[in-house]
Amino acid sequence: MNLKDQVGNIDIYLLDQILKGRYENGQSVLDVGCGGGRNLAYFLKEKWTVYGVDQNAEAVAAVQSLSKELFPTNPSTNFRTESVEDLSFEANFFDVVICNAVLHFAKDKTHFEAMLQAIWRVLKPGGHLFVRLASSIGIENRIVPLENGQFLLPDKSIRFLVDESTLLKYTEELNGTLTEYIKTTNVQGLRCMTTWCLQKR
Repeated sequence: MNLKDQVGNIDIYLLDQILKGRYENGQSVLDVGCGGGRNLAYFLKEKWTVYGVDQNAEAVAAVQSLSKELFPTNPSTNFRTESVEDLSFEANFFDVVICNAVLHFAKDKTHFEAMLQAIWRVLKPGGHLFVRLASSIGIENRIVPLENGQFLLPDKSIRFLVDESTLLKYTEELNGTLTEYIKTTNVQGLRCMTTWCLQKR
């Protein structure tokens, strides 16, 4: 089996966490904003109990189909059509929560914090949170502030942006521990994507 067959089209920074052994002992994983499940193929093949939520019902149907193909005994009911801020799972439920390219769609700070708190609530103590989101880090002079914490980026998209100090503040407020330094990828000055990895105490 080649690497692509094993991990699919996984986010390279999530794969980095897997290769570092951070998620070896987990039993359950939730992908918040899972889309068609590109970040879940590895976990399904490794027989984790896999869950996902997305606001798009077609995306949920697609990830249910993927789950049935790769891990037939993983319940299709683990995949739900719901918003991030209204997660219906029990508190302290998941070993790993993935939130990839979702939080920067927040309408404002209140919405961002509601999504973040919902995600943190369902993570077990000792569990790991993997977040990738757009940030202002490295393009501070190239973005145009709009309203409610949103910015116009050089690529013409509009995103809710955070910076390093904001992520460190939330890390402290959540009583989390950084498992990696905050890392940012600058995509040719058009946008910046930041990886934020936490463990729940």
